[in-house]
Amino acid sequence: MAEIIDGNAIAKSLHEELRSELLAMGSADLRKPCVAFVRVGENPASVSYVSKKQKVSAEIGIESRLHVLPESVSQPELNSLIDSLNADDNVDAILVQAPLPPHLSERDTFNRVRPDKDVDGFSAANLGLLCQEDASAFVACTPAGILEIIKRSGVETRGKNAVVIGRSIIVGKPLGLLLMRKGVDATVSICHSRTENLREICARADILIAAVGRPMTVSADMVKEGACVIDVGINRVPCAEKKSGYRLVGDVDFDGVVSKCSKITPVPGGVGPMTVAMLMKNTVAAYKRHVLK
Repeated sequence: MAEIIDGNAIAKSLHEELRSELLAMGSADLRKPCVAFVRVGENPASVSYVSKKQKVSAEIGIESRLHVLPESVSQPELNSLIDSLNADDNVDAILVQAPLPPHLSERDTFNRVRPDKDVDGFSAANLGLLCQEDASAFVACTPAGILEIIKRSGVETRGKNAVVIGRSIIVGKPLGLLLMRKGVDATVSICHSRTENLREICARADILIAAVGRPMTVSADMVKEGACVIDVGINRVPCAEKKSGYRLVGDVDFDGVVSKCSKITPVPGGVGPMTVAMLMKNTVAAYKRHVLK
């Protein structure tokens, strides 16, 4: 039976490390770190995600400011808010909650955020720095969280075959770059909806990461004996036994895979908490750049 990786426990350890780091910096002359959350509309998932991020911010000792815009907001109006936050010296970090309504450009919005405040790591500037293996890059929080899980769970990466299913700029592409960089040294394959022989490629992976947003994509016959499996997916499937009418599942057939792999992340309680933890880590890093410069 595989070891179930407890993302909640790893995230809480990181929260405590960040809280201790801020306490050690404590001074009457220093303001608290500050992250600004920008939410467009009332999408229930976005409301929930931002609320969770605000709660964790408070627990660590980070001030958060929430800016809620109507779903009908125009791109120039959204840009104007971002510009004002860019110019505010008391704001260290800016996070625009995705997804945005279809009439808004996510790429233009992410690129509008000043790179030194782009704690989501989605801007062209930070993605470029990541490609160059520049330590100043803010790395997208989910990929950074996955790498932290791998490191803290004692998973060997050097020379190992790592397969990432998914090629988004939010997970797949930056994660591939992280796994390849010096010091991690994995041999990486990025798979997607047009990949031929997906089953065979996955079955050779020492580390298999599923980030496709489709339940039960990874079955037991796609997993190498003893592999480490990281499930990024969060999918709602109907469930009459739940009061909500649905249950959360990942992109991996957990019950079918758990007896075959060496380590696996559950859904929920695996990658999700680490995404928030890495956002906090990036925010503290941005704060230190601004107050200790």
